Amino acid sequence: MAAGRGVFALLIGDRRAGTYFDFSQRGLVGSFIAFLAVTGLNAVLPAILGSKEPGGITRSILMIAILFGLQLAFSAIVLRQLKRMDGLVPYLVADNWATFFLTLISGALAAAGIEGDAVLIVLAIIVIVIEVNIARLIVTLTPLQIAMFLIAQLVGVSIGLAIIGFTFPLPPDAAAGASSMLGG
Repeated sequence: MAAGRGVFALLIGDRRAGTYFDFSQRGLVGSFIAFLAVTGLNAVLPAILGSKEPGGITRSILMIAILFGLQLAFSAIVLRQLKRMDGLVPYLVADNWATFFLTLISGALAAAGIEGDAVLIVLAIIVIVIEVNIARLIVTLTPLQIAMFLIAQLVGVSIGLAIIGFTFPLPPDAAAGASSMLGG
């Protein structure tokens, strides 16, 4: 419950957001358990709902692992350059809990049939606000350092998406759908 309050505090920019998280080793492990639980749920849910895509669960978990690993690696590189490695554990704890709650919310919205570009845009804005506030309020970076931190994460995720695109090409039916949407 405290982590949920912390994520909400991050969303609204409350300077006390850090007080809701446990930045100890126990808190880090707890945040990873939450992250892994929601990742597992997110990977298994399509199969439970009747998706017949072969290898879907494995593909989903590998994709999340690649994106998470590269985002973490690039975040650590920047924090090391800034001589702020002390911010890595607080960043991980807050980011893992934010991922947990945002994934649950987006999954609930999808299950309720509330989908589309507008929902995607709102969720993207929420993610950006939370990421900026994690860097600002939890890791306590300066504005230039926040920009460097977020750009590094974006680069890591972009490289991850490129790797995923080459390693896990779209299934033929999804590729045909994407091609028809692009007018090809």
